[in-house]
Amino acid sequence: MKIVYLGSGEFGIESLNALIESSHQLKLVVTGAASPAGRGRKPKPTSVAEWAKSHSIEFIETGDVNSADIVKKIAAAGPELIVVIAFGQKVSSELTGLPPKGAINVHASLLPKYRGSAPINRAIVNGESETGISIITVAEKIDAGDILAQSATEIRDGESAGELHDRLAKMAAPVLLATIDKIADSSVVYTKQDDSKVTLAPKLKKSDGFIDFGEPAEVVRRKILGFWPWPGASVIYNSKKTGKTCKVTIATAEVVENSNPVGLPIGTLDDDLNIICGANTLRISKIKPDGSRLMDFADFVNGQHSQPGDKFKKIEK
Repeated sequence: MKIVYLGSGEFGIESLNALIESSHQLKLVVTGAASPAGRGRKPKPTSVAEWAKSHSIEFIETGDVNSADIVKKIAAAGPELIVVIAFGQKVSSELTGLPPKGAINVHASLLPKYRGSAPINRAIVNGESETGISIITVAEKIDAGDILAQSATEIRDGESAGELHDRLAKMAAPVLLATIDKIADSSVVYTKQDDSKVTLAPKLKKSDGFIDFGEPAEVVRRKILGFWPWPGASVIYNSKKTGKTCKVTIATAEVVENSNPVGLPIGTLDDDLNIICGANTLRISKIKPDGSRLMDFADFVNGQHSQPGDKFKKIEK
């Protein structure tokens, strides 16, 4: 089949690689406009734009996929199917109605759970033991289309959102191709979602990562994993010895059972340099000071001359 691909994020790269190796024809790629990045704020193309350029695939960069000009260009490619992955733009019914086989989307959850733009992060933060990918039709309501295929996987202990993202991206590619093959030969089955089981995964904002050690250590740990690498579980470190403060992002940590018998304040480093939480303590493994590299906590402790009594304070929104 002739396929037009709409996407901007890294999540779809594995599927793009699979598509160009398949019997189907990738006629056109449509991706978001380049956006300012880095210290110089120079426009940086999306990962998908860079992929298309490196593979000599025709592509369009746009901030409005539903504009008359873009719709016309997509129609000119003669798609039989539109594939949407990590695009970040709502696709109009005019567009989805262009191809005879419609439009499908790859979503990183087992729908109807975790509709929205941050399903991977929210699943980890909420302590889910399982997630997966869903291939669905593109509908007027976000992530509410019919389910064509699903594949489940266990969320591994200590797995960050970044690691799970990459693993699900690899999982998605063969499932997508198998689904496209079934669409081509009209053997695919369309299953309505059960709206009574819908949960949401709203878009993340930077302040979501401002962690509070007043919560149980396990809750904080899940947020550390679920918000890595973005927005990052961030907090202000305050040295008791020097009085200096710095913003840090915690990348990995583990729960240590501790009843805090001496009654140390929340967020304080105890004698073992673990952080006192609302329940139990948290032992940091990896930490990233603002403006610096990711490092072992032992290196941070040595550089900051950390000691029991130092505090980690919540960033105020």
